[in-house]
Amino acid sequence: MTAAPAEASTTGASAGAFDPARPHRLSSSVSVRPESFGALVYDFHTRRLSFLKTKPLVHVVQSLEHHDDVHGALDEAGVAESERDQYLRALAGLAQAGTITPR
Repeated sequence: MTAAPAEASTTGASAGAFDPARPHRLSSSVSVRPESFGALVYDFHTRRLSFLKTKPLVHVVQSLEHHDDVHGALDEAGVAESERDQYLRALAGLAQAGTITPR
């Protein structure tokens, strides 16, 4: 992977509010449009447009609601152990932005 799978518009994500051991889902106010690079993400409440930079991250975000925790979604997407920290940081940023929420 050449680029970290982070959301383009998120900086300084705090992992304190994000617990990957809990179940999460895509926020009901968010729409995901797949693109060749990953996806465009639009939040209708905040009118915020952001980007998911990799297709595996898109898969993880879209499958969160089908798993008991974030780790299950990462496993299903085939995210390697060596990349887990990158994905968890990206997901923490998405949680901080309200793109994903605990369920």
